[in-house]
Amino acid sequence: MPGSMTLGHTEAMATVEHTDAERLAVLLDEMGHLLAVDGPNRLSDAQIDALCQRQGAGREEFARWCRGLAAGLHDRL
Repeated sequence: MPGSMTLGHTEAMATVEHTDAERLAVLLDEMGHLLAVDGPNRLSDAQIDALCQRQGAGREEFARWCRGLAAGLHDRL
């Protein structure tokens, strides 16, 4: 479908409009930044636990995941 993209690694896929995919990529880039940066804007450990649903993902792992996913989206846009 023109103007959209399909996301998924399994049978369950999601179609996202192009503009929404761009916004998601920017959001993930910013999330990766807020995970890695030092200072008052850095996400707290409690916020990371809530975002990861307490599944034990560490700050660095979550930052890499966010930035990797953002890069993948940027590559497809």
